[in-house]
Amino acid sequence: MPNTEAPLKRWKSIPFTKVRMEDGFWRQRLETVRSVTLPACLEQCETTGRIANFHKAGGRADGAFEGIYFNDSDVYKVLEGAAYSLMLKRDSALEEEIDRIIEAIASAQEPDGYLCTYFTLQAPDGKWTDMEKHEMYNGGHLIEAAVAYYEATGKPLILEVARRLADHYDATFGPGKRHWVEGHEEIELALVKLYRITEEERYWKLALWLLEERGHGHGVGRIWDIPEWGPPYCQDDVPVRDIEKVTGHAVRAMYLYTAMADVVHASGDPAYTAALHRVWAHTVERNMYITGGIGPSRHNEGFTEDYDLPNETAYCETCAAIAMAFWNHRMNLLFGDGAYADIVEREMYNGALAGISLSGNRFFYENPLASQGGHHRVEWYETSCCPTNLVRFLPSIGQYVYAATENGISVNQYVSSEAELELDLSGKGGGGNVRLTQTTRYPWDGSIALDIQPLSGSAAFTLRLRVPGWCKSYRASLNGQALDEARLVLDNGYLVIERAWSAGDRVVLELDMPVEKVRARDEVEANRGRVALQRGPLVYCAEQADNSGLQYDAFSIAADAVFATTHRPELLGGVTILSGRAADGTPCRLIPYYAWDNRDAGYMQVWIREATDRRLYRA
Repeated sequence: MPNTEAPLKRWKSIPFTKVRMEDGFWRQRLETVRSVTLPACLEQCETTGRIANFHKAGGRADGAFEGIYFNDSDVYKVLEGAAYSLMLKRDSALEEEIDRIIEAIASAQEPDGYLCTYFTLQAPDGKWTDMEKHEMYNGGHLIEAAVAYYEATGKPLILEVARRLADHYDATFGPGKRHWVEGHEEIELALVKLYRITEEERYWKLALWLLEERGHGHGVGRIWDIPEWGPPYCQDDVPVRDIEKVTGHAVRAMYLYTAMADVVHASGDPAYTAALHRVWAHTVERNMYITGGIGPSRHNEGFTEDYDLPNETAYCETCAAIAMAFWNHRMNLLFGDGAYADIVEREMYNGALAGISLSGNRFFYENPLASQGGHHRVEWYETSCCPTNLVRFLPSIGQYVYAATENGISVNQYVSSEAELELDLSGKGGGGNVRLTQTTRYPWDGSIALDIQPLSGSAAFTLRLRVPGWCKSYRASLNGQALDEARLVLDNGYLVIERAWSAGDRVVLELDMPVEKVRARDEVEANRGRVALQRGPLVYCAEQADNSGLQYDAFSIAADAVFATTHRPELLGGVTILSGRAADGTPCRLIPYYAWDNRDAGYMQVWIREATDRRLYRA
């Protein structure tokens, strides 16, 4: 668990544009997103009328609004994903298509800066009357897309549109103006992004004001009128600095906590840190699945009561897993603790990655941990936040790999890559640019080699290497010499090496990856008497395609059962499988959870019954 007494660190994220991904595991997925997922999402936004709404609102076409009032946000998320893909690989045809969409968006903006096609076309007299109608949520996704596209291309149009919209918000809401509690958080973290690119402090201060509006009875709209939902559903039940536990809709909650961390990082004011620590512990220790999934209930797309973690009916929205990665990334930057990067890793390889098929064009909205065979990915949803969230999350994962610390570099995720990092270590005996090359077969293998090359010839700085919480034993060497036990001491989850580095220096970290049997806390009723298997960062599951001799939930695994690992490059895009036997001796094989439902339909289980009598097990 993280050190809640640690002072603020305020590390800086290394932009993914500074990280060239060479990794076999992630590179093939990023290429699939670029060539398959992104075009599929753009086509869906066209055929469902989402893009046409902007043309209509801008007077470029006739017709009524099509879809749901938050559909603008899907277009913005696809644009953001396109921007990230363009940063990774230039594509003139894609850029031209995005430019045309941006022109339509700009045409839909009203003279005062307001922009939301639902209200422009269908309910012009209803603006700013129902805080559930996602007006600022849509705007937040526009701002995030605008920042990304400007950084990718340098073209200013969409950023100008975003600034006019943010200025409209700032002119309408704030101290001495109108109250506002946005029903679906998003605008708050987007405003901090806008501040960082424009250096206009009023944007992060507006984000702070919006956070401070919560919990004071200002909420008005559909959410607040539904008795079984009410203010806790959208985190409007208590002032944010008084938050004790996670409540309500999972995605909204995670975006709120992300924004709280962002505001602390931007301002340096620790006022929210105690609340962030409390709600993090409550979320992770009592309300998170082994896959990183959160929010067990379909009813509110969120939380119920502590330890309510059913498997077959688990909701675990893909967007919630992505939002958990957002929040924990910010927490890592804020406090410099590897426990938060552990959660980012869990989401990357399990909770979020399961949301997309290996083909890149089918998606899960819900991610149960057990299925009798009826749960499958689909091409699109009427509410299609998850596909469009994946299309912006996956191309940007390079930003989670490294961070610039107060005295050097932190390696947070293990991905074969090359990065050129600019270190500001004035007064600490070092600095300048450093090229870092990481070579690994992670997540299949725990060996990571890091080659360090200060471009000025030498540099003194501290290198921090995350030792994941799942890792029970590890070794490290420097230039071929094993580090002795005295130098293998962890600091907040990191192995710390401080020295004057020279070109050609190499650090090798060896993380042991045995197959681990995981048992849930006794309070989790759904998992009593059950066991899950994990190897490294990957959670495994039994799928019917590999286990024709075993019936759904009718087999068990002995406590002392041994599972062998075999890498199968031809299977499911290349996976390491676990092979062993059920308690009755029947062969049993497991695959990574993210890879399930990519073959013939059949059952799937993460938590498997554990045999109570070891004598039943036959080797």
